[in-house]
Amino acid sequence: MPASRLQGLGSVPRLDWIRLPLIGRFLRWRRARLVLQCGMGLLAALLVFEGLAGPQLAPKNLSTLAVWVHWRGALVLGLLVLGNVFCMGCPLLLPRELARKIRQPVRNWPRLLRKKWIGLGLFAGVLFVYEWLDLWASPTATAWAILIYFGVALFVDAFFRGAPFCKWVCPVGQFNFVASTFSPFEVRARDQAVCGGCTTKDCIKGRVEAAPAKAIASAVPAPAETVVQRGCELGLFLPSKVGNLDCTFCLDCVQACPEDNVAIALRVPAEELKVDPVRSGIGRISKRNDLAVLTIVFAFGALLNAFGMVGPVYALQRSMAAFLGTQSDFIILGILFFVCLVILPALCIGLTAWLAARHSTSSLWAHARRFSFTLAPLGFGVWLAHYCFHFLTGLWTIVPVTQAALLRYGIEWVGRPSWGLGGLHEAWVWPIEIGFVGLGLVGSLGLAWSLSERDFGRTAAKAFLPWAGLILALAGTALWLLAQPMEMRGTFL
Repeated sequence: MPASRLQGLGSVPRLDWIRLPLIGRFLRWRRARLVLQCGMGLLAALLVFEGLAGPQLAPKNLSTLAVWVHWRGALVLGLLVLGNVFCMGCPLLLPRELARKIRQPVRNWPRLLRKKWIGLGLFAGVLFVYEWLDLWASPTATAWAILIYFGVALFVDAFFRGAPFCKWVCPVGQFNFVASTFSPFEVRARDQAVCGGCTTKDCIKGRVEAAPAKAIASAVPAPAETVVQRGCELGLFLPSKVGNLDCTFCLDCVQACPEDNVAIALRVPAEELKVDPVRSGIGRISKRNDLAVLTIVFAFGALLNAFGMVGPVYALQRSMAAFLGTQSDFIILGILFFVCLVILPALCIGLTAWLAARHSTSSLWAHARRFSFTLAPLGFGVWLAHYCFHFLTGLWTIVPVTQAALLRYGIEWVGRPSWGLGGLHEAWVWPIEIGFVGLGLVGSLGLAWSLSERDFGRTAAKAFLPWAGLILALAGTALWLLAQPMEMRGTFL
């Protein structure tokens, strides 16, 4: 299916952020993203300072609480309700923009590295380091993690043109790209007919404008200044862009398009995974091994991250330590992560693909690669349920911790910390968790049936049932994990 049909040729979006009265005016403003980034950058600086100079008891430190409880909850809720809004306001690019005022990079990102393998490895690595070093319990380690993140982003983007850190390296960005396939909004062409008549391709190439001439004291007109508006640095050509994969909502295309033909439009969540057109900057997802593996690690990582916070994991780790004769957390967690993110997914996906594709003309790996994307909605549902559990049960804990931090800096009008504030009771959050997992389950089953019906026709049920079985098994595992008493990391609860 061509991108033009997906985006609705000649149609006007039913709901478009860019056309909303106040929000749209802000989003069309050239400095909109900079304002968001500066706000997030100031917050990041405060969290680094608090992590290094504040109390080292995690529940009393704003750095650990804000990052590991509230930011992660807000991140997944933002992806569910809106889209990739945190990449839009990401502060990691501020140092890069300042560095590029001094020197513009001239190197292109190496062609051999233009896959998701680095970002995928870092995503799994972050999950591992979070458990191994107990980042949630260490304000200092949290502060250094933020600083290292800024440093890596600056290093990569200071040497290479475009936005290679966002597209190929950033582990949070890779998480957001997969999760945002289930988001209800996307950046797209407002009217494909307008794009069809465009000859300049400013959304991808960027735009150069002649600014109005300025008069000098002698009343002689000064030479016109040149203003350059860059196009999409992630290589997404708007007319053939499909969905949210690789889109950071940077809105450079909004500023570059001379026809005001860009929309942040309402769409059907996960619709982009049902089709397989040649996508700008991505190609066919059915041919992308890296995207398929990223999706699998995204889904199984959601289960592993929740498993790391419940009682059975500690019993398992004690048994492994006794069997191996070691107390090294690095070794024990390394084995656990390798089994849960490599061995178990390979067995589950391989067996399911073999059962489903026995009567297919496509290869086993091609079938597994295409259907691996059916795990994305369920994986996102599990991440939602897990992160929102911590976010909602510790919802108001941010208030006393912020009060205490402000008091340490001499701001006394906020009053004494209200340490009794908590959040929603676990019994109230449990139905919400079930709802999120159920939402992801329905999305994955619906996607699996659509792909089966499209690829297998009359024998669609034979292809669908094995994948439905795997999806149901993963959903059941998720509900069992979430039903366990969960460690209330980062709070006093």
